[in-house]
Amino acid sequence: MRTRELAEWLGATFEGDGEKELTGVAPIETAGAADLSFAGSRKGLRQIEESAAGCLIVPADYENTEGRTVIRVPEPRTAFARAVALLHPAPAPPPGIHPTAVVAPDAEIGEGVSVAPLANIGEGSRVGDGCVIGAGCSIGRRVTIGANCILYANVTLYDDVDIGDRVILHSGCVIGADGFGFVMVKDHYEKFPQVGRVSIGNDVEIGANTCVDRAALGVTWVGEGTKLDNMVHVAHNCRIGKHVVVAAQTGFSGGVVIEDYAVVGGQVGVGDKARIESRAVIGSGAGILSSKVVHSGQVMWGTPARPLREHLEQLANLARLPEVRREIRELKERLDKLEKK
Repeated sequence: MRTRELAEWLGATFEGDGEKELTGVAPIETAGAADLSFAGSRKGLRQIEESAAGCLIVPADYENTEGRTVIRVPEPRTAFARAVALLHPAPAPPPGIHPTAVVAPDAEIGEGVSVAPLANIGEGSRVGDGCVIGAGCSIGRRVTIGANCILYANVTLYDDVDIGDRVILHSGCVIGADGFGFVMVKDHYEKFPQVGRVSIGNDVEIGANTCVDRAALGVTWVGEGTKLDNMVHVAHNCRIGKHVVVAAQTGFSGGVVIEDYAVVGGQVGVGDKARIESRAVIGSGAGILSSKVVHSGQVMWGTPARPLREHLEQLANLARLPEVRREIRELKERLDKLEKK
């Protein structure tokens, strides 16, 4: 693709050689003459002079003193991501149902759907137009999958799961398994029946080996546009809002509420019935106690989680402990000398 064409597709302006042919993308430090790259940070802007990239996506206010071929945009990283998808489109498998796939007679399969080998689609389920069902996927009964979804290999959808449009489910994720619900009867545990559902909104992406459990009663929700990383656990009856991002190895206990646009770091543990309000930020490794409320816009860190400034002050105090111990020891020695006199 030529620079001129890419700039037009991005709705941006360009400078330099509009006829330059771009065949690939690469980091700014390794890009070659036919590669597209971007500079959105201070570090990236400092690397422009030494970069051999054929074209660079740069901020609108970049001073192009070297006369390089550039495309100016308000947000270089976002524009570059769109350009990568254009220059390296994901291969689309041919539509059709592989002979080894098992599809229930009453399942509804939309137009242009691709079902890979050894996939299974259960009774009463519906798969929307343009979906891709990967090899070995298991789709239970009465499952609804919207249009243009991608299920990579070995995704498991239990019965009574609803998936919106344009959802991406990566390999090994499990949607709709039973929640961890048991009751003590005399000297042993008995299972509390998990008869609820899971509902996944439009444009959600769920990473590899992530589990979203069905509700004991009612619905476990994952809202529109939310992104869950690999190995995240969402327990029964959780309600995750719109456009939430959750990094890897985080676990939400039962009944947790995460409101819209919250950001949750990796390896965070959230106790049951806690609430994280809209646009709050939870730092990596934090622990949120049961029934705790993290208020809108707060930045929390540590275990148990506390406001970031308080957490940093405590870290600073911990770092001073060796010095404080020396001071106490010196004071004790001086006191002993005074007492002897």
